[in-house]
Amino acid sequence: MQKRDVDVVVIGAGTAGLGAQSAARKAGASVALIEDGPYGTTCARVGCMPSKLLIAAADAAAAVKNAPTFGVHPEGVRIEGREVLERVRRERDRFVGFVLKQTERIPDEVRIRGRARLTSTTTVRVALEGSDEEMEITARAVVIATGSSPYFPPNLVPLKEKLSTSADVFEWEDLPESVAVVGPGVIGLELGQALHRLGVRVAFFSPFNELAHINDPKVAEVIHEVLSEELDLHLGIDAFDVSEATDGNGGFVLRWHDAQKEPCEARFEKVLVTAGRRPNLAGLGLKEAGVPVDERGQPPFDPRTTQIGELPVFIAGDAANHYPLLHEAADEGRIAGSNAANFPDIRAQIRRAPIAITFTDPQMAVVGCGWKKLDKDNCGVGEVSYANQGRARVKAKNKGLVRIYADRDTGRLCGAEMFGPDVEHTAHLLAWAVQSGMTVFDALDMPFYHPVVEEGIRTALRSLTGDLRLTAGTAEKLRYGPGT
Repeated sequence: MQKRDVDVVVIGAGTAGLGAQSAARKAGASVALIEDGPYGTTCARVGCMPSKLLIAAADAAAAVKNAPTFGVHPEGVRIEGREVLERVRRERDRFVGFVLKQTERIPDEVRIRGRARLTSTTTVRVALEGSDEEMEITARAVVIATGSSPYFPPNLVPLKEKLSTSADVFEWEDLPESVAVVGPGVIGLELGQALHRLGVRVAFFSPFNELAHINDPKVAEVIHEVLSEELDLHLGIDAFDVSEATDGNGGFVLRWHDAQKEPCEARFEKVLVTAGRRPNLAGLGLKEAGVPVDERGQPPFDPRTTQIGELPVFIAGDAANHYPLLHEAADEGRIAGSNAANFPDIRAQIRRAPIAITFTDPQMAVVGCGWKKLDKDNCGVGEVSYANQGRARVKAKNKGLVRIYADRDTGRLCGAEMFGPDVEHTAHLLAWAVQSGMTVFDALDMPFYHPVVEEGIRTALRSLTGDLRLTAGTAEKLRYGPGT
């Protein structure tokens, strides 16, 4: 068995792992970066970028379909599924190439190909790729950045190899005739709506009533109303079952009971399972190595340091299952790598204001403290409907609702849940406001051009001022600042 000593072992070379090894090496630590899968991040290979490429094609198709609203009547339009998916792969591979170049710049002695498991909190054993040999690496600290994988509900596990995941979609040679989407979360809604707009018959199935990550009941109600006009949604269903069709024509048969407990059946060419993702922690030997885990096998950790308890073990990215988003993974990787290199000198870092976006049409977003974590007794709410918002009506995209939250006593902004046109941009404005500690009045002092969709945010902020408990003196101080 080969043996090696380093300062920091990083397990996983995705977004978090690459960030961790970079931060550790910048801190002067010797590093071993272990990866047993293909190089290239989840975002670039099978997540953010290829999904947005598919959505871009769907947006083009939707623009053509909606053109008659403006008196424009295109003729002879057709959707070539093979061309759509060829462009998705071509551009996807370009994005992956950028990540591969970044990875290739890491010195050869740092990169190790193989499957890792912990034998203690400071020892990692690697089954080397393409060899029967193992390597034992001793380190002062370990960073776990192993990413995540698609989750299959228990009743779908027997068909796992025949069903599709989000990664499989981008490898289809052509668009299928029909797709059943199991799990209308962020990924399911994005891909499902895109496929629908590209001419695929799509239906969504879930035993739950929630869509994506929206929890504010008023916003969720509008989402249900708007998306139900376009998409075939089967939510809150019971006795859901999937089986292969037996008539020799391929495909799958879905059977379920609807909300009225009536039996239903439908056939689809493909079944896309988007029921969430789970951290890749199995096989790492965490419990045996002395790393505490909960009933799900997840190690509890401090998000400000990424440290697991008081151990020389850190966890980052999707493996941490905190905020499984690229920018959060990059931050966690940087924090983990720096703290691992300097262990036991651990430094807590302030995390950014949370922001999560779903690229449906209309788009959805959650900023800061969402509805689920909101102190509803002490937070005021302001809202705006996009039904009559000027620029939204100009673009015939006047659907949606935004709700903004602030502390009733101080006026300090604490979050928002959003559904509407271009909220990927307005969500950033609110996230920056939340992170910088702005009050409602600070935000209203900012410029709002006319006519723009952002004016809707001003309307919601004005609405929010009426749900605060500010005294006249406090309001003046917040409005003009102390000592003026």
